[in-house]
Amino acid sequence: MIRPFGEAALLVEVDDSAAAQAFAAALRRDPIPGITAVVPGRASVLVELDALVADADAIGDALVRIRADPGAVTPRRRTIPVVYGGEHGPDLEEVAAMAGMSASAVVELHADTELRVLFGGFAPGFAYLGEVATPLRIPRLATPRARTPAGAVALADGMSGIYPAELPGGWRVIGRTPVALFDPDREPPAYLVPGDRVRFVPIDLASWDSHAGSAADW
Repeated sequence: MIRPFGEAALLVEVDDSAAAQAFAAALRRDPIPGITAVVPGRASVLVELDALVADADAIGDALVRIRADPGAVTPRRRTIPVVYGGEHGPDLEEVAAMAGMSASAVVELHADTELRVLFGGFAPGFAYLGEVATPLRIPRLATPRARTPAGAVALADGMSGIYPAELPGGWRVIGRTPVALFDPDREPPAYLVPGDRVRFVPIDLASWDSHAGSAADW
């Protein structure tokens, strides 16, 4: 389904995030004049238009004809080092209790599950990663934190996420990464983009400095 979204955009509704990413990739390969940006979501694609020149009806007709193959999108592989628990993962013990597991089992399960960047949002560089293993599908905090540190690795609503900067937030923090996730001077500015495959790797606090900063494969 394609419908108007505000004064200068169309929203293309698709089956899931993989379909959204494939649709967005197809549009980037063969751009349609009048489109200024393409933003894949969890089950939709926002198509932003140049309001001064775009013919929304004609673009809508062109979008209907797009045939996108999710299998044609080659994902990038990203590895995120994480210090779990302690001061860097203040909610780990509570998450373990809610999941009916030990804290070490939560860490192992979180690190053993390859996640996909479903979409970005909330703040520049914040990637929604899913779907986490069933025991880790826990709700948000009842009262959000006023401050969540940059690099915090968290869980909520069937997904995992990493805070790219110090921000308020209601996700349950189980660890923290020293890797930078957003840099406006880079292209793309976000280290994690929709479609990327992500694995978390536990590290100890002593190796924090050796992983700090921008990843070599940005």
